[in-house]
Amino acid sequence: MVSGGELPALTVIDALARLLPGALGDERSSLDDSFVQGLPFRQAQAQALAALPGVLLLAGRYEGVDERVIELGIDLELSVGDYVVSGGELPALTVIDALARLLPGALGDERSSLDDSFVQGLLEGPHYTRPEVFEGRSVPPVLLSGDHADIRRWRLEQSVARTAERRPDLLAQARPTGAARRALDEFQTGASSDAGAGAASAAGREDRGD
Repeated sequence: MVSGGELPALTVIDALARLLPGALGDERSSLDDSFVQGLPFRQAQAQALAALPGVLLLAGRYEGVDERVIELGIDLELSVGDYVVSGGELPALTVIDALARLLPGALGDERSSLDDSFVQGLLEGPHYTRPEVFEGRSVPPVLLSGDHADIRRWRLEQSVARTAERRPDLLAQARPTGAARRALDEFQTGASSDAGAGAASAAGREDRGD
């Protein structure tokens, strides 16, 4: 029974207290200050956790885990989103998959993960496959050009534009580097120019009394 008269909805504390020391072993890696309790699980956290020798996930059930177990044996609490599920098993699988694909040998081409959404703080752009024309919609010509530099530039431009459209909150926080940084700067410069032209046009209409 949960203290306070609530329905029984916690994992039994004494069972966890007995299991955790053996599961953790003698060596425990420390986590740096970038891990803030209660914030949603992010790609940066996945990258940091994947670099550790190992990770043990404790999935609570219903209301979760007794707070004393968390205080005594848990280094980090993760949230995969602002919604409620019956247990932590599926969120734990989400974390496992995010970490596993970052391990050496997990992907056919390890460079693939470098272009994933959120790695540079941006969403990925659109992807296309065969046929070249489907239901009257064509693959963008640049992707068929064979010019890898142009293709890379186009993908970055699409990434920035999609992030601005769908997740402007990410765009405000993004800290990309290299070519991604240049693509973001060019996009923001263009957006500022368009906004300025729109303001000038509106002012002109007011001056004419339109």
